[in-house]
Amino acid sequence: MIKRCKSEGGFTTLIFLSLLLMLTLLGVNAIMTSTADVDIAGYELNSSYALYAAEAGLEKAAAALRQQYDDFGVPPTVYPDDSLTIGNYGVRYVVTKPGGTVSKVLTSGAYKGLYSLSDEYEITAVASSANQKAKTTLRMTVDASVVPVFQFAVFYEGDLEIAPGADMTLAGRVHSNKDMYLAADGSTLKIDSYTTAAGNIFHGRSPLSGMGSATGDVDIKDASGNYQNMKNSDGTWLDANKADWVTSSISRWGGMVEDADHGMTELKLPVVASGQPVDMINPAGGTNVDSYERKAGLKIVNGAAYWKKADSTWQNVTADLTSAGVITSKTFRDQREGKDVYSTDIDISKLNTSSYWPTNGIVYTSNISGSNLTATRLVNGGTLKDKLTIASNNPVYTKGDYNTTSKKAAAIMTDAYTVLSNSWNDANSTLAKSSRVASNTTVNVAYMTGNKNSGSGGGTSYSGGYENLPRFLETWSGKTLTWKGSSVCLWQSRQATGSWGGGYYDPPTRSWVFDQDFLDPTKLPPGTPLISIVQKTSWLELKGAAAEQAMADALGTP
Repeated sequence: MIKRCKSEGGFTTLIFLSLLLMLTLLGVNAIMTSTADVDIAGYELNSSYALYAAEAGLEKAAAALRQQYDDFGVPPTVYPDDSLTIGNYGVRYVVTKPGGTVSKVLTSGAYKGLYSLSDEYEITAVASSANQKAKTTLRMTVDASVVPVFQFAVFYEGDLEIAPGADMTLAGRVHSNKDMYLAADGSTLKIDSYTTAAGNIFHGRSPLSGMGSATGDVDIKDASGNYQNMKNSDGTWLDANKADWVTSSISRWGGMVEDADHGMTELKLPVVASGQPVDMINPAGGTNVDSYERKAGLKIVNGAAYWKKADSTWQNVTADLTSAGVITSKTFRDQREGKDVYSTDIDISKLNTSSYWPTNGIVYTSNISGSNLTATRLVNGGTLKDKLTIASNNPVYTKGDYNTTSKKAAAIMTDAYTVLSNSWNDANSTLAKSSRVASNTTVNVAYMTGNKNSGSGGGTSYSGGYENLPRFLETWSGKTLTWKGSSVCLWQSRQATGSWGGGYYDPPTRSWVFDQDFLDPTKLPPGTPLISIVQKTSWLELKGAAAEQAMADALGTP
């Protein structure tokens, strides 16, 4: 028989209690660990929510900046500063601009090579939970740039067709927001800068033109400044119809020729608050905030002239300008339109010396008279007193040399633009074109004008191409139209809607170049329309004292 020791029972109890204590401690530790994990997870979740709420504040402020530039194309006078609630989180955002406006050349994207006037903004946003246990401070940097539209030799919102019948050299950047058709009709077309399209680039004429083939050479400068022909060695043409278009065009022109196949996108310009770009020349009635009538320092509307005084009220100066011969009424025949034109002539030489030169350099005109074709004509405009922009929902004509003496920054924005030479005589306007013989004429102006697209109204018909965007009514054979400026076509003509044709004019020798002065922001015409580009450039989460100081700095508090 085995005898038990009296102390064994107590020893067993001790072991049991020890094990129970150990298990209890392990259980307590497990509970504490689980609670800590839950607390940590909860804190991380709350911190994430705070982060998302602060990001929402950044985005709301950035959207407000973007809306300002989209609507008005200029920096805000009051920077976004607001509070909002997102779920259980309060958010405060503040926008500041630490530096001044700078001019810089854009080096990438669709706007590469253009200069912009840029402002950098800092957006600071703080989000905190209701119990203040979770708080996040974020800072984002936003670059807002405006790009003056008059940096292009040619800019078209629609299809761009160029097919001159006489040799033509086009100096300056060329862009279409749709397709581009490049040709030369028994002549040579040379383009010496970036040639880009948001659609495709083709050699030849648009199928909507109804015109035959054009076999002349089209030469475009490559990245080294040497002209390279669109024609291949086998007699075919290098354009978007070729399977190797992208690689071959890059090889031939070194990136100077790009279309949608290369990644080129539409260039959105100019900025309007709502509606269409043509609202810039439409009257200011109703809610049209984009009308240049609102911006003008002098306006001539339905025969009455008004000058904007220093207090921004309008003074009726019709009698003064009429008696001084600044404005007169004339009638002449436009044989492209097949109509008489009832014109308000503005004598620029007399406006120069009057007391009513627009202080901001912007003149707006509008004259609607039933079914009649009404227009504005600028005469004796060889010398401008200062920078000048003429905007009108009517057609605009210039008669004779314009802005040739001590050249100023000048622009015309119109339904349709027609150049009348130094030899134009109203008395001959109803006669055959042989009686309307032009003489050499020089015009220095940026113009934004309407067009009539190929195929307008159905069927086939030629727009006249860019070579006829400025319209002609005379026999220009052997005579030269010298032009320096920027050409922009953003809308279709609604008043001067006559079709292009060769029966009423003969084309001039075209000496047309982009005005390099427009690459200096101090030498732009008054009220130059602007493209706006707003993009985020950096994002940062701030911690501790830096976070507190950031919001204090943004709010301007110690």
